[in-house]
Amino acid sequence: MARLVMRLLAALPLRVLHALGALLGWLMYLLSPTYRRHLRANLAQAGFADAALRRAVIASAGKMIAELPAVWMRPRDEVMRLVKSFDEQGLIAAARADGRRIVFLTPHQGCFEITAQAIAEQVPITVMYRPPKLAFLGPLTVEGRAKRNVRLAIADLSGVREMLAALKRGETVGILPDQVPGAGEGDWADFFGRPAYTMTLAMKLARRPDTVALLVFGERLPCGEGYAIHIGRLPEALPGESDARLLNRALEAQLRACPAQYLWGYNRYKRPRGAPPPPERAA
Repeated sequence: MARLVMRLLAALPLRVLHALGALLGWLMYLLSPTYRRHLRANLAQAGFADAALRRAVIASAGKMIAELPAVWMRPRDEVMRLVKSFDEQGLIAAARADGRRIVFLTPHQGCFEITAQAIAEQVPITVMYRPPKLAFLGPLTVEGRAKRNVRLAIADLSGVREMLAALKRGETVGILPDQVPGAGEGDWADFFGRPAYTMTLAMKLARRPDTVALLVFGERLPCGEGYAIHIGRLPEALPGESDARLLNRALEAQLRACPAQYLWGYNRYKRPRGAPPPPERAA
């Protein structure tokens, strides 16, 4: 039934899906006090107090869900027609020409589902993911994501091995760097001035020999026009800066460029069970 509904929704124009998604975003915001509290607190922590921006963020969160049928269920060629621009593709070509592996860092911003498919048109990519909590959605998630040149790796030790194997083959990997890791898999580092338990895997992969890390953002264009994909380099570390703080600083810069499309309702500052308490001020 879920697959049938997704296929029916996939036939709708993207602008209609985004309009429905905006309504969904407001429903989530109004019906969930916890989500509403996190969204408002995280925006305030990052220094965004504008009410118009908050409204855009609320709608964007719903669009992120409503666009899934189009991105997951349509044939790859149709999905690629939604990509209206793909900036800095030369960074991918230059890395490959130098024989370097690529770690793509894609935060919960814009349409991060479409970036892997666009990259896979150029080079095979293995993407780490967490299976949905609702078990019946698992097969649908795999069907939607694991398409031509895209492999999936579950976010556990076996998935890490798959990511390393992909890099050894000279392929690329993708990871959500702002996802809160489990205990023992992260370090505390400031994120918009507050300690956030930050995954260490992303930077461990990026620090491997002959490897480069690139930030990716699938910007959602207005009125359902499609998407613009942006790629950027990870900045150089500041003196004494930890890898976790470097990662968060890079994410902060990208999110400031387009704050309306970040998933601010995500509980980025939670303390995983078994993790040490956050310091008063993270390095």
